[in-house]
Amino acid sequence: MISAPIQMTSESRDIKIKATQSLIALYCGSRPGNNPVYREKAIYLAQSIAEHGFGIVYGGASIGLMGQVADTVTEYGGEVVGVIPEFMLDYEIAHGNLTELHIVQTMHERKAMMAERANAFIALPGGLGTFEEILEVATWGQLNQHQKPMMLYNVNGFYDHMIAQLDHAVQEGFLPPQHRAKIIVCNHADQILNALDNMKSPRQFAI
Repeated sequence: MISAPIQMTSESRDIKIKATQSLIALYCGSRPGNNPVYREKAIYLAQSIAEHGFGIVYGGASIGLMGQVADTVTEYGGEVVGVIPEFMLDYEIAHGNLTELHIVQTMHERKAMMAERANAFIALPGGLGTFEEILEVATWGQLNQHQKPMMLYNVNGFYDHMIAQLDHAVQEGFLPPQHRAKIIVCNHADQILNALDNMKSPRQFAI
């Protein structure tokens, strides 16, 4: 087994676990986007996740789509785990009403903790951080660090160009087709929920 690319520190491992539900990692923007459809679809997905008995782990902020999904999951009875680096408290206001809020030292710790707690990964529309997070977790999957589902929620065609680039990488011989196939493209929330409902107990990250 290849060693995991990120190691959690002993301090970040010493956390108080309160959440009891299976958690889904939601990667999404700290901004709401210009089109109301992004907020609407984020709310529907978050509500549906909670109603299907899942909780979420996310970036811990109270703003943008991040704050919206946290509020919605909480409203519909789901558990919400937030993970935010201390230095980002100057940029993103931490959410004050979560099942768990972990303030870590680095982005690496944030991503490692989210990966360890999550049973699946979903990228909603977002910016550079969202792109980086889902592609990194896809890279870890390629390196056999996990076998957890990874999904792009392609709201309003938001990820069309990324999908095209991934397919181009396959065509040009840089991305093996079997690893491209692990990144599931979902145009509708029902496709995501179907994947979650059929999810078997995935192997944990070796972190």
